[in-house]
Amino acid sequence: MKLVVNGQPHEVDAPADMPLLWVLRDILGMTGTKFGCGLAQCGACTVHLDGQAIRSCVMPAVAAAGKSVTTIEGLSSDGSHPVQRAWQELDVVQCGYCQSGQIMSAAALIAQKPSPSDADIDAAMAGNLCRCGTYQRIRGAVHRAAELASKEGGHVA
Repeated sequence: MKLVVNGQPHEVDAPADMPLLWVLRDILGMTGTKFGCGLAQCGACTVHLDGQAIRSCVMPAVAAAGKSVTTIEGLSSDGSHPVQRAWQELDVVQCGYCQSGQIMSAAALIAQKPSPSDADIDAAMAGNLCRCGTYQRIRGAVHRAAELASKEGGHVA
């Protein structure tokens, strides 16, 4: 199957029902996207599919054919994306395991709602679990990322 991941075309030889997560990690070597639960319940595997945050652990890779997939590696090559910078500024990360999924969900939210309210953030981030409990810092970082994106012309996706 043909996939476009982080703007690059890839020809992938994988079973049609293989989850996109495993294609990204095991075949394409993009290990920033994490495996958490395998049931789309924790958000660690969040990537963007045509700009929408999705759980790659339950998405058959074939469903991504002909669409644009963005992983944490494709958000920015140098950590300069407003969400990544906000995460660093507010020192969000504790253990870090869930953070690529958190960042991808936050980026999708800000792309859709450039000035999200606390309720918007809570709703959009509800599917992303953080075992370390950094939820207050995550919310603060989403607000900060929205400010940074606004100053830079609003481009976050």
